[in-house]
Amino acid sequence: MSPRRAGETPWPTAAELDILRVLWERGPTTVREVHEALYGDEGASYTTSLKLLQIMHAKGLVERDDSQRAHVYRSAINKQRTQKRYLTDLSRRLFNGSTSQMVLHALGGHPSASREELDEIRKLLNKIEAEGG
Repeated sequence: MSPRRAGETPWPTAAELDILRVLWERGPTTVREVHEALYGDEGASYTTSLKLLQIMHAKGLVERDDSQRAHVYRSAINKQRTQKRYLTDLSRRLFNGSTSQMVLHALGGHPSASREELDEIRKLLNKIEAEGG
């Protein structure tokens, strides 16, 4: 990814993004709940989830409430801001900064967008046009 600027939150790894998705969906969550959501009874051990959350806390990606026996973690970074950051980087690196080319490529790919997704896109385009964008 892009080089990190002073004071900028680091880019989450793929495993960290998986954890962030759980936290964004559920809100404040214990390590056990994160582990069960991601791995259930298979895959990585509980200590792997714990270690990842500790690393994420050190990076500033999550905040921890350790006032109770079971530590509760919550995302320290905003979902929409993170998505925008990744899309901006993707657009810059793969589409020469052209978001329209990125969107056209995404819509023309397979699998194609569902009827519901296309309706949502139309509403957004209508809103952008109405606002004079």
